[in-house]
Amino acid sequence: MALLRIDGLKIHYRTRRGVIQAVDGITFDLEEGEKLGLVGESGCGKSTIAKAILRILPENARIPAGHIYLKDTDILPMGLEQLQGIRWKKISMISQSAMNALNPVYRIEKQIVEILEKRGGFPKGEARIKAAALFELVGLDPHRLRDFPHQFSGGMRQRAVIAMALALNPDLIIADEPTTALDVITQDQVLQNIYELQAELNKSMILITHDISIVAEGCNKIAVMYAGKLMEFGDIKAVFHSPCNPYTIGLQNAFPSLQGPKKDLISIPGYPPSLMGLIKGCRFCRRCPFHIPQCGEEEPAMVRISESHFAACHRVEKAEEFRRQGVRKETWEQKRNSLRMTDGAK
Repeated sequence: MALLRIDGLKIHYRTRRGVIQAVDGITFDLEEGEKLGLVGESGCGKSTIAKAILRILPENARIPAGHIYLKDTDILPMGLEQLQGIRWKKISMISQSAMNALNPVYRIEKQIVEILEKRGGFPKGEARIKAAALFELVGLDPHRLRDFPHQFSGGMRQRAVIAMALALNPDLIIADEPTTALDVITQDQVLQNIYELQAELNKSMILITHDISIVAEGCNKIAVMYAGKLMEFGDIKAVFHSPCNPYTIGLQNAFPSLQGPKKDLISIPGYPPSLMGLIKGCRFCRRCPFHIPQCGEEEPAMVRISESHFAACHRVEKAEEFRRQGVRKETWEQKRNSLRMTDGAK
């Protein structure tokens, strides 16, 4: 049985301009001990899924369809009291902004101890001992527990947030852009700390990021999202070595590799579609250099490529050809010029 299973999840936001279909029919699962990288451009619905799992969506959000199963229990119908029993204990979150996650007017020790006392039932003395052990676990000096958040560097604050996420030994940790606003050296240190802890403690993890190279380094599963849809999903090696969705191919082109010859990075032309109102066909169709008329008319189904690899594309049988053409800058430049002509004619 999977630890987490998301089945046909749809999430909408009500706005003054209309309803935004932020997440539209997402399905994937996560086994115990697995690390899933959830990747895609900003606004594709990654963080919305994380908030739905923890049931912390804003008031203007609603879930018209789908299920989120933690083992065999659907958490969407749960009341507040039931949710309090799984937050921190079963599922915890490392947020993307440590300064916002930590209360600036309380010492860090108080914030960790409060979780241990109120959610874990620890006596205050034991909670303080546990907090010190958590600081050591994430590579922080326990003597710094009495400091305020502003007295820590960005990387130290992020490690403190990781310690809080681990406080009650949850089954699932969601890391939502955990290295945002950190310099590249600190980013690497924080990510290595997360990966090492995940391996040591054998916790399941969802790493949310726009950087596909981060997922390649530390995850064993990947889910590629675009405009609220799941475009490709599966084993990290299968997806990276043989991507079958043109969007995944485009993402790979946009990030540098330390292996092989140097090459120019290639950006994906155009921009994501509006998620408001009726959306026809494949959502990547307008930006895809390989689209055919069918792509603009019919939404592609998720196709099984292998036991551990799935992709949503009408032309998966052409994937090998797409991979050969997709690494050529000319392929995407032709599409870019086509979009300029189309937009200029309007």
